[in-house]
Amino acid sequence: MEEFYRLNRPIVSSSNTSARFHGSMDNMLRFEEAEPEVGGSEMMDLIKTQISNHPLYPNLVSAYIECQKVGAPPEIASLLEEISRGNHYSRGNHYALGSTYSEIGANPELDEFMDAYCKTLYSYKEELSKPFDEATSFLSGIESQLNNLCKGTLTRTLDYRSDEATGTSGEELSYGEVDAAALENQELSSTGPSGDNELKEKLLRKYSGYLSNLMKEFLKKRKKGKLPKDATLALMDWWNTHYRWPYPTVN
Repeated sequence: MEEFYRLNRPIVSSSNTSARFHGSMDNMLRFEEAEPEVGGSEMMDLIKTQISNHPLYPNLVSAYIECQKVGAPPEIASLLEEISRGNHYSRGNHYALGSTYSEIGANPELDEFMDAYCKTLYSYKEELSKPFDEATSFLSGIESQLNNLCKGTLTRTLDYRSDEATGTSGEELSYGEVDAAALENQELSSTGPSGDNELKEKLLRKYSGYLSNLMKEFLKKRKKGKLPKDATLALMDWWNTHYRWPYPTVN
């Protein structure tokens, strides 16, 4: 509970929700001034007690937990889910045991504050989830494309290796055998269509090594160019300034 009251994260919300929240805070401050003079720690304990006994307190805790779950690792999200269930279970036990809790309408200022804060947290959770969901979807798409690309590359690599093995045996032919091959081609050309197929096979065996080398060159990754030093420094400065929220604003 102490962790909840030390919540000091920036709340990103719409103008209507923000206005209601600040109005509720003003009402709470006026409510504190109207209380009898007590010490600072006693006033804080009184406010904590009033908040924890309010009917909307479980909703407030649930909204806070939902914000913490956005982008959390699976084990942390599971732990937060257990805490949320324990919060509602504990609340139900208190009601069953006849514990005293305030009712809606008993303190309008506190009611308005609790309602506005819950809505602010839920709005904050939605705005946190949107870029996270978009990033997750984007990464899933990239992963799928990479998987498809790797499968295609693997197939081409296997084909390339088989061609290279065939080409190596073809490259072992010396240039002195060119005339003999030409004579064989002339003999094959006189045998009709079957001779053409054999000629193609011989040419493939002879030059497949060169074709494999060409394919290897095409498959090589080209070195990417680098940004100028000034542009790199400008990007680094921008990132250091906006790393908490690296997204364009409405304004």
